[in-house]
Amino acid sequence: MKEAKVFEMEIVVQQEHLDEMNHVNNVQYLQWVQDVAKAHWENAAMTHWLAEYAWVALSHHIEYKKPAFLGEELVLKTHVHEFTGVKSVRLVRVFRKETDELLVQSKTEWCMIRKDNLRPVRVPEEIAKPFFEGEQD
Repeated sequence: MKEAKVFEMEIVVQQEHLDEMNHVNNVQYLQWVQDVAKAHWENAAMTHWLAEYAWVALSHHIEYKKPAFLGEELVLKTHVHEFTGVKSVRLVRVFRKETDELLVQSKTEWCMIRKDNLRPVRVPEEIAKPFFEGEQD
């Protein structure tokens, strides 16, 4: 079985991330899920892929386990679980950096589209390879 490459991004919780209960707003986590997915894609993709293809979210499932607070450093870890046809399933986990506690986990189904016509396109094998260990040419 192919081992997924994990991509990480760090965030420091700012005032604008908080809700009226002074912890990170649930909607903010969704934004971070999208941000880390985009950053991973841009980090792994070749320039011509970025020009030709984009991803649109089909569904998000998020589990909120523990709150995060102002000033805390968080680590977002993501990897692609699988590519199937025009779709990919991506997992994201958010940890409190200081304690390595899992705060949030999500599973998102994405659809690859061509930018020129906005139609779904099967994920080419050459695009899937950089997301898994030992899969690059």
